[in-house]
Amino acid sequence: MKKPDFVYVTYIQTTQEKAWQAFTKAEVMHQWLADPKGGCPRANVSEWQPGADWKHQRADGSGIVDILGKVIEVTPPRRLAFTWGRPAEEHDVTKHSRVTIDIEPYTDQLIRLTVTHDELDESMLKGISTGWPTLLSNLKTLLETGHPLPGTPAAQ
Repeated sequence: MKKPDFVYVTYIQTTQEKAWQAFTKAEVMHQWLADPKGGCPRANVSEWQPGADWKHQRADGSGIVDILGKVIEVTPPRRLAFTWGRPAEEHDVTKHSRVTIDIEPYTDQLIRLTVTHDELDESMLKGISTGWPTLLSNLKTLLETGHPLPGTPAAQ
């Protein structure tokens, strides 16, 4: 039986380069990688080279890593792909899923952002099905207005 996939597509008034930085620069990520309902901002920490480690780490100084994986593909400013696993399953890659981020020009003023998260188990699908839409709405708001959604820790 094939594991489920999650695909989210949105259009953002920004450039490919700014969207790329939002996924690869910690100083931008901590502004949108937090739930507007509360929660600690996070950043994806990596060298962003194929084969490099990446960590979805809390930006509160605790050093806590919530998700981790390996970078698969880096094609600035268009495509980023990496594996996604729970820290307790770090060495069992059969339990890792995959995230692919495609940033395509749509018009002079818009990009089309597609986030595909595949090879998911049911528990992870349930979590990311609310997580990705919330975070990507926050990203869209940040890139279009310069401010994250109200209530986000970075907006305070």
